[in-house]
Amino acid sequence: MDQKTMKALVYHGPSQISLDDIPVPQIKQPTDAILKVTTSTICGSDIHIIHGYIPSVQPGTVVGHEFCGEIVELGSSIGGDFKVGDRVAVSCIVHCGKCFYCLNDQPQYCEVGRGTEGWSNSMLFGNYINGCQAEYIRVPLAETGMYKIPEGLDDLDVLFVGDILSTGYFGAEKCNIQHGDTVVVWGSGPVGMCAMASARLWSPAQIIAVDLDQNRLETAKKNGVCDIIINSGKEDAATKVMELTNGRGADCAIEAIGLVPTIDSAMKTMRVGGRLEVIGFGTPTYELSMADLFMKNLSVGSGLVPANHMGSLIELIHKGKLNLRFLATHTKPLNDIVEGYDIFGNKKDNCIKWVVTPYEE
Repeated sequence: MDQKTMKALVYHGPSQISLDDIPVPQIKQPTDAILKVTTSTICGSDIHIIHGYIPSVQPGTVVGHEFCGEIVELGSSIGGDFKVGDRVAVSCIVHCGKCFYCLNDQPQYCEVGRGTEGWSNSMLFGNYINGCQAEYIRVPLAETGMYKIPEGLDDLDVLFVGDILSTGYFGAEKCNIQHGDTVVVWGSGPVGMCAMASARLWSPAQIIAVDLDQNRLETAKKNGVCDIIINSGKEDAATKVMELTNGRGADCAIEAIGLVPTIDSAMKTMRVGGRLEVIGFGTPTYELSMADLFMKNLSVGSGLVPANHMGSLIELIHKGKLNLRFLATHTKPLNDIVEGYDIFGNKKDNCIKWVVTPYEE
């Protein structure tokens, strides 16, 4: 690869980003791969980074972790399943696949990834590894993080599997949804809609979406990922949920915002024996009522996405069981990514996901 420099979105400190010329990444370890980024997105976690809410991210870091690419170079230890020219979707989690945590379905805490690169989820939060909002990216421990894109699918079909679709699926799976359940998803942003689409795989009787944004609610309903919408700015969402469940409350709830008021609402509208998963991360602390947990036999969980079902999710997309293309409301080249941060970050122009295509000369 003759190219020496590339364009990349660089974080320079809180609320300071710019599209800069930086060196093209090189292979550092035999487990690395270099990819040409063919499609990427801006994620809510990226917004947290650029506002300085994740202090471990240092100035000079390239942001981004949700992307597809084409392999242009492989480290010497990467097996024969991959070759230069392959199109791949990539996990936001850097993991080895062999350590205790990887073998026990917790690759986000990979001992090797954490030991060599900082946090094992380093691409997700931009810790020590440059991200994907660039022309090229170095992917550490690439053999366990890359998934070939099947023939017949394009980048947009699988773009979200590396983070938000995996996160939504994680929440739905942990809720232990049963056939005929009522599932309430609090938050109809991209992650919330991925949770709704994933919940549908377990055949619940109804999926209820709650949000303040009418456009997002209508988008979810129009695209079939939910059955009923509740605008919590126009009516009391908790009262409505209880009405829709014959006064018992929801069987399952997925909170995809991470704020105290929505967690509170989800908690008080679960039935006895209900299950709640909090997959949004917005508040650092939350006070649980142990009396409520005990007296109502509630199950409450949370956690960081392991992104360990990417292969299965890609297969479900390939077979027509999942389709999240509708989330991509805005698409522009890397040249316009600073504008994208403004529009996506400030929820302008009904933007749900800002998709980034390659830089145009």
